[in-house]
Amino acid sequence: MDIYLWITIGFIIVGFVILTSMKKSMESKLAFIKANHVDEGSSKQAKSIIWWIVGTTAWGILSMLLILSWFHYHFG
Repeated sequence: MDIYLWITIGFIIVGFVILTSMKKSMESKLAFIKANHVDEGSSKQAKSIIWWIVGTTAWGILSMLLILSWFHYHFG
């Protein structure tokens, strides 16, 4: 197997580990927001959850693009 495949697999695995380790803290931040509707801390918590969702989406899209480009490079 070539280095490009290992980079792709490593990116996916490391990203998955990071996202799952952050999941519990995001759940607690969401519970804090639900409990405190108008608190100043809720705004900061909401922004961090939004950025986590944006990061997760970007990681997923980039992972798919890396896999597709590897297939294109390897079989194309």
